[in-house]
Amino acid sequence: MSTWIKRISGVTRRAIPLLVAGLLLSLPTLAEAQKWPALSANQREALAPIEKLWDSLPEKQQKRLLSTARHFKNLSPEKKQRFLKNLADWSRLSPEQRDKARAKYKAFKRIPKEKREEVKRMVLEQEAEKAKEAQIDYAPEYRDETPAEAEKSEIQKSAAQKEDQGND
Repeated sequence: MSTWIKRISGVTRRAIPLLVAGLLLSLPTLAEAQKWPALSANQREALAPIEKLWDSLPEKQQKRLLSTARHFKNLSPEKKQRFLKNLADWSRLSPEQRDKARAKYKAFKRIPKEKREEVKRMVLEQEAEKAKEAQIDYAPEYRDETPAEAEKSEIQKSAAQKEDQGND
């Protein structure tokens, strides 16, 4: 057998295990996503805000959340509370809102550290201004009330007027 054929067959013999490993790694994983009851007590505590959604989440998202929840038991009570609130808030966002939040986070991380506090302050001021502009201008007596509170007050006033008319 010529030497070039021996070289090719030697290379092929060494490459076959690598090719097989590559093919196996490229196949989708056969592992199923974890069901809620299979989680540890610590994991269930950390992920409680999304318990109802858990079984419907894709495996990739479950793994990401489990990775984050791993640190939960070491957090202070204040940080645990913040984590749970943020997780609940995040779970209520639509996919589009999450994408927007991720984009904002990435943009924020590109800002030099020494300027981040200033940018945070500016963004909070802008959001407060937008929220203020978005509020409906109620009658002066209701400005400090939410729409539901204003409606309740109106009903109570109406009932009081009817009662006064009945007493006359």
